[in-house]
Amino acid sequence: MEKITSKQNARVKAWAKLATKKGREASGTYLLDGWHLVQEALNHKAKLHAIIVTDELLAEHEEDFPLGVPVFVVPTDIAKLIGDTVTPQGIFAEVTLPEKTFDPSYVHDGAWLLLDAIQDPGNIGTMVRTADAAGFRGVVLGDGSADVFGPKVVRAMQGSQFHLEVLKGDLTTWTDALQANNIPVYGSELNPEAKNYREIDPTLDFALIMGNEGQGMDAELASKTTANLYIPITGDAESLNVGVAAGVLMFALKL
Repeated sequence: MEKITSKQNARVKAWAKLATKKGREASGTYLLDGWHLVQEALNHKAKLHAIIVTDELLAEHEEDFPLGVPVFVVPTDIAKLIGDTVTPQGIFAEVTLPEKTFDPSYVHDGAWLLLDAIQDPGNIGTMVRTADAAGFRGVVLGDGSADVFGPKVVRAMQGSQFHLEVLKGDLTTWTDALQANNIPVYGSELNPEAKNYREIDPTLDFALIMGNEGQGMDAELASKTTANLYIPITGDAESLNVGVAAGVLMFALKL
């Protein structure tokens, strides 16, 4: 166990850089903020490089720390420096970024959520967490989507990245491969050809594409789906937040 008191410490500077995509890619790690997320990482045998903790949280959780993982004790001002919130919870873990490769040609079952250029971190985190709750097998982030291991997304996922597949991929390739394996791929789009989602029978094996917050689904991708679905709005609101719409569709379509 090592105590760090200087903001100029090389480790502190490295941890602070994990708030940026460039910093995460350079180190191959990302940061978890808060005991709940650290505990999820421990429970699912994630590769931990370090645990960073304040004196206040050390006494509460020291017995929970696994052997072999370096522990660094820092004051509150350093916790604020490396955290991405105004009031960090006082305990962090530096975790290896997953290096998953996944060939969709081998996918023959399960429910999948495909995110087409979703840019808001909170929306991504919410949808990953909701897919986890709905029993989905995985989430695939297409080009233009925000980094799933950015601090805001990680907080919003609440540890769901340890419960299901979270991947990057070309959504056109995924759509073609899934349909070749007789798995329907549903888009979410409001146009004259779209179907009311209530017309679709729930099933175990399918994919659902959610489009960009402002532009919706890519037109070429939308033309490849099994069907595009809409959610009828009976009130005066013009539209639903993409995270809310995804939740409605995921729970409605999943058997």
